[in-house]
Amino acid sequence: MTGIVIAQTTIDDEDRAKELARGAVESKLAACAHVDAPFTAYYRWKNEIETAQEWRISYKTSTDRLPDLEAWVAEKHSYDVPEFVTLPVTGGSEAYLSWVVEETTGS
Repeated sequence: MTGIVIAQTTIDDEDRAKELARGAVESKLAACAHVDAPFTAYYRWKNEIETAQEWRISYKTSTDRLPDLEAWVAEKHSYDVPEFVTLPVTGGSEAYLSWVVEETTGS
């Protein structure tokens, strides 16, 4: 285990996606964040199949900062139930992984 995770959320507005990405990095909740090009999402909401254009934000963060990042995204996000999922990072460049920890914890 590396102590690093990738957390993801989606949102339906490019400017809001950029704000969520930049804000998390400025707040040291993530070492970096990527905003992916728009894609089409299909999902069930209130018993209806919906279609929307969304942008995915992928945050690289330490497991220590994950609860704070999740709370921050929930507070800043415009959706009633924003996606927030995490993917464990099981390996990688030691220099990169150390950088993620330093940027999110200051150690």
